[in-house]
Amino acid sequence: MTHPQATLLRRSANPLEGARPAARQSRFRGSSRTGFAALAAVFVLASGNALAQMTPVGTWRSVDDKTGESKAEIRIADKGGALDGRIEKVLRKDAKPDAACDECTDDRKGKPMVGLNIIRGGAKAEGKDVWEGGKILDPENGKEYRASFTPIDGGKKLEVRGYLGPFWRTQTWNRVSQ
Repeated sequence: MTHPQATLLRRSANPLEGARPAARQSRFRGSSRTGFAALAAVFVLASGNALAQMTPVGTWRSVDDKTGESKAEIRIADKGGALDGRIEKVLRKDAKPDAACDECTDDRKGKPMVGLNIIRGGAKAEGKDVWEGGKILDPENGKEYRASFTPIDGGKKLEVRGYLGPFWRTQTWNRVSQ
């Protein structure tokens, strides 16, 4: 006499394994692997996106720390391990479309504001989420300052700090979502 559940058991070729429920094995084997792979892929993509955001690389909207007005969109790129930032778009209401950096005193003098290189250099400090050693240009007065760049708020904002001797000024820029 056979037991009704005996037909659900499958004998393994390995005598040490014993009998396993055949229905359970086939029902969960493929779907659990697929589900785990999908979950792992989502986790990797999500964590990669979060890590990619904790960098100054990207497009940022600069905000005047005195008036709160959006001034420009700046695209920061990594060029050979050093930061390079250029004005992509001028956002001030009173900005002239053909404005140039008349206050600049170096190779940028007379160059159009759109495309103007305002961030030069800066590398990630070891063990910290801050990029140091670069310079930033204020095109309104032509002065260049030592600078540091620190992503904050999960990479949604960037603290841009310009130094002149022992003094500094910090602006908080907002990441432009692509």
